[in-house]
Amino acid sequence: MKVPVDLRSDTVTRPTPAMWDVMARAPIGDDVLGDDPSVAALEHKVAALLGKEAACFVPSGTMGNQCAIRAHTEPGDEVIAHEDSHIILYEGGGPAAISGCMVRGLRGPRGQFSKADVVSAVRADNVHFPRSRLLVVENTHNRGGGAVWALEDIEAVTGAARQHSMRTHMDGARLWNACVAGGVTARDYARYFDSVSCCFSKGLGAPVGSAVAGTNDLVAKVRRIRKMLGGGMRQSGLLAAAASHALDHHIARLSDDHANARAFAEGVVKVKGITLDACHGPFGVESNIVLFDLGSAVPFDAPTLCARIQSLGVLMLPTGPRKVRAVTHLDVNLAGVTRAVEAIAQACGSSMR
Repeated sequence: MKVPVDLRSDTVTRPTPAMWDVMARAPIGDDVLGDDPSVAALEHKVAALLGKEAACFVPSGTMGNQCAIRAHTEPGDEVIAHEDSHIILYEGGGPAAISGCMVRGLRGPRGQFSKADVVSAVRADNVHFPRSRLLVVENTHNRGGGAVWALEDIEAVTGAARQHSMRTHMDGARLWNACVAGGVTARDYARYFDSVSCCFSKGLGAPVGSAVAGTNDLVAKVRRIRKMLGGGMRQSGLLAAAASHALDHHIARLSDDHANARAFAEGVVKVKGITLDACHGPFGVESNIVLFDLGSAVPFDAPTLCARIQSLGVLMLPTGPRKVRAVTHLDVNLAGVTRAVEAIAQACGSSMR
């Protein structure tokens, strides 16, 4: 039986042989006690890439975001973010449970919003209201179909936040994809934010890990919160070495994933009844995420389609009753993408348009 074409997420990747070799040879210590050299080297590298004073290695992107939110806020504060952002939909109610914060969701196409949206959401200074404390920008935006923020738009929305004495955080789980797709350095994106989280276990292919970067004082708070949440890892240099290898070797190749995503999109829309989600709009597929919709010509829903293509050796996730997500990554090549399109056509009983 063929190896499945797994397009459920870019988190499903496995270490490359070269990454395994680096992990096996990594010098390690006890990171909670502050003496794991591989973790220290990774944190220094991330801080330098993002132009920040310091960084803290954490087990997951969710923990990174939640540590940052907790470090920036106090109970009763309000966080402003897009209504489809990861911190609202996919982090288990963390802002409320961990930080005691409300989140005010902004609307906008492709998971993005404007300076005017930020200004209109800021609360008046009144004892009846929560304090507008933190703006969160997600780049690329997952539910926005991998949409990439333009640098001038980031400058505008973060500038509005600062004018209202708010702090800023970038959920950069797929920041590396944004850099490659937008032709912008990580440092250029990061300079508009007080803190940045970035992930190594998505497009970069490391098995585990994210980081939070910011000032020395902020990262010291993040490190303390990480410990509080049970995220202090001991001989985590094995994982840090994998992440460091990914930063050195797997960023430039993200352009291959983006090309494969576009090829998948071009193929899947040839299946009768299937259209790209509106989030792709005039910009098309910008990075490695493709959202597509099942029209009335497809006589079943998204979960049924995913079950049918699974029997054909292709894995994807439904994200709505008639919406499916496909994510390309380093473990799927162009042949795999072609196979995925063919499986969808077969499952729909459709010849290609």
